[in-house]
Amino acid sequence: MENLYIIGVALGLGLTVVGAGLGIGRFAAAAAEGIARQPSAAPQINGAVQLPLFLLEGLAILAEVFIFIVVLMR
Repeated sequence: MENLYIIGVALGLGLTVVGAGLGIGRFAAAAAEGIARQPSAAPQINGAVQLPLFLLEGLAILAEVFIFIVVLMR
């Protein structure tokens, strides 16, 4: 019972990583499909996709940091 929080932390970390991975994969797949359909628009597509990718990755990193803080504060 004392270490039950570790299971919650592990689930939270796992869901965060899986969710971020799925989101980044969907963004990358959509960008690749858009570039394949219209190669001349590649610079605009890359520019439009990079900011959400960076924000999604940053959110995942922050979630991991908060989860590790919860473990260390215990």
